[in-house]
Amino acid sequence: MRILAVGDIVGNSGVNKLKAELQNIKSEYSIDFVIVNAENAAEGMGLTIKNYNDIISAGADCITMGNHTWGKKEIFQIIDEPKLLRPINYPEGVCGKGYNIFECNGKKIAVINAMGRAEINVQTENPFLQVKKLVENIKTEVDIIILDFHAEATAEKQAMGYYLDGEITVIFGTHTHVQTADEKILEKGTAYISDIGMTGPKNSVLGMDKDAALKRFLTALPEKYRVADGETMLNGCIFEIEDNTNKVTEIQRITK
Repeated sequence: MRILAVGDIVGNSGVNKLKAELQNIKSEYSIDFVIVNAENAAEGMGLTIKNYNDIISAGADCITMGNHTWGKKEIFQIIDEPKLLRPINYPEGVCGKGYNIFECNGKKIAVINAMGRAEINVQTENPFLQVKKLVENIKTEVDIIILDFHAEATAEKQAMGYYLDGEITVIFGTHTHVQTADEKILEKGTAYISDIGMTGPKNSVLGMDKDAALKRFLTALPEKYRVADGETMLNGCIFEIEDNTNKVTEIQRITK
């Protein structure tokens, strides 16, 4: 089985890039299941109903979110959709769900969305304890467990990788919008990469207009970020999983 994780969709240009490329990628690489992080799809912050429908229609099987989950109010109208996940470590009672179990090619795949706490100004529960508790509860029910860890600090992501090594199938990082070159299979068999990158404007600062970003850094004055124009790119990562063992045998970063 081959599972594709697509990095943070940024703005309409990112959604359009996904629509243009995803079916070709699925065909070229024989992809069975697709996870897309879309917390920046609504022009950099949040997810609209149209964004959701476009991403699912493009071929995504699951959409994950992050610190901008509630960036657009209309998400409350779709938050209970089975293909949409928000970080599991929001406080108890918050609407939506942090994981779901999907069936694909005779396998049960659990996808978990969690959010880091280091350098992210959102009050959440401890993601390590929340994810570990869930994994203990579901590991006998599923074949494959995948975690999208939406976090700023690489150290926090690496620590989560070692914490869950041997307990889950894949942990990939999102949020920092820069694809890292540290993909590896950890000692106990869990596949890991710190960040799978971004899908959106190529000549930008994390998807945002570079002039606006420069003004912020050069003057320390407030400047509203806006999604950049121009050429787009798609970043993602493919995890090849051996059917008999349910272990990852190969990790391949892609850029389109």
